[in-house]
Amino acid sequence: MLDDREFFVLEPGEGFLEPAKIFENNQPLHLEIGSGKGEFLSQYAPLHPEWNFLGLEAADKRIRNILKKISPERHPNVRLMRMMVDEKIAELLPEKSVACVYIQHPDPWPKRRHHKRRLFQPAFLGALAGVMKPGAELHIATDHEEYSFWIAEMMLKQEEFVSLQNEVIQSSPSLQDHVATWYETEQRRQGFEPYFMLFKRI
Repeated sequence: MLDDREFFVLEPGEGFLEPAKIFENNQPLHLEIGSGKGEFLSQYAPLHPEWNFLGLEAADKRIRNILKKISPERHPNVRLMRMMVDEKIAELLPEKSVACVYIQHPDPWPKRRHHKRRLFQPAFLGALAGVMKPGAELHIATDHEEYSFWIAEMMLKQEEFVSLQNEVIQSSPSLQDHVATWYETEQRRQGFEPYFMLFKRI
């Protein structure tokens, strides 16, 4: 019998992941970049058994924390991979294979000299657009005001994406079944309200 880690955690290999083989079905693939402590995957995935969810997280410690919140019985549509996400995502997933993407509270790297480390860069966004299906949605959340402006500027410059909101940056969640992550809850407690954005791959 497989333990939870063997069931959920995918090991990087050569070539593209094959979602249909991993999940043993052809349901739409939803991608969470930076799964943190796993609140979103553990609570949101069971609400949508008609979708498959792949969570990418760089820290093995966080993957262990996520595994404490999920089970094969309740989350058969969830898989995890330890990966530092950048433009190499185009080498992980087939072109036009992702139906929806969630990026919640990425590291804002607030010091100017560290801005080059921010996830939202043209090379990454171009690669992300390549793996997303036309019409796929990109849900973004951050509690860092300056980073929200950075993200909005980067996204609006990327010709593959268009905002689905009249005001690009919103104070209300873009998801109807919004799940507050541990980080969002903690930041709200400290007085930092989140900003939400919603884009579509065109």
